[in-house]
Amino acid sequence: MADEQQTIEKSAKDDRQVVLSVRDLTVGFGDKIVLDNLNLDIYRGEILGFVGASGTGKSVLMRTVLRLLPHRSGAIEILGANYEKASDEERIALDTRLGVLFQHGALFSALTVKENIQLPMREYLDLPQSLMDELAYVKLEMVGLPPDAADKYPSELSGGMIKRAALARALALDPDLVFLDEPTSGLDPIGAADFDALIAKLRDTLGLTVYMVTHDLDSLFSVCDRIAVLGQKRVLVEGTLQDMFEFDDPWVQSYFRGKRARTVVTNENQPPADAGPTDAGK
Repeated sequence: MADEQQTIEKSAKDDRQVVLSVRDLTVGFGDKIVLDNLNLDIYRGEILGFVGASGTGKSVLMRTVLRLLPHRSGAIEILGANYEKASDEERIALDTRLGVLFQHGALFSALTVKENIQLPMREYLDLPQSLMDELAYVKLEMVGLPPDAADKYPSELSGGMIKRAALARALALDPDLVFLDEPTSGLDPIGAADFDALIAKLRDTLGLTVYMVTHDLDSLFSVCDRIAVLGQKRVLVEGTLQDMFEFDDPWVQSYFRGKRARTVVTNENQPPADAGPTDAGK
């Protein structure tokens, strides 16, 4: 039975469609190598949580995938296409299928929320202003912002509203793959939980695939389908929470079983090793 179950699980994995494939990627700055022969796959429809210690290169990897940073060697395929080998028309078509929420939102301070959302539309589409206005209000509603937020400037928004406005901009062109860089950083626990729930709802409703760089343990435990851990210039381990608990690495164990980790019952019905009496009783 065990062998049969493993065969079924392997078949299910093989049937998944890869929407982002990174192979033998090496990135460096001067004499310093940040990523060395890194490999990673992201599958259609999943929310992947990407974690690692500060300074290990999480944002470097995301920016390299988005072609904001060069790489020294390796191959990156997005949605079945190799950007470096694509024609100009193919590159533009590929860009329209990607959405990005940068850390801290990165909204343009001199533009209103509506104008920020419309920026990708102006860059890639030829639409009348009236239609772009209508689309901007649709995106605002999708992320849970009121219509009157459209004419406000970023300085007039709360931290949570900035995150949602930035997400609306990331969704402006109805992308297939969305990159989120620390989307819940700076939010209070309730606001972070609401944002996680919004991401899951949008994934289910729109069929998104989500690549999420995060330090938020609650996000990893509640909304991510799979987790990848960056360390030693490569992906140390990828898989489910159970895979994280079972991986024999000091940093991974400290991160997922440490005092700040949420108590999760394992197959042996045991809480994380470092959970105290209060944690274990929750």
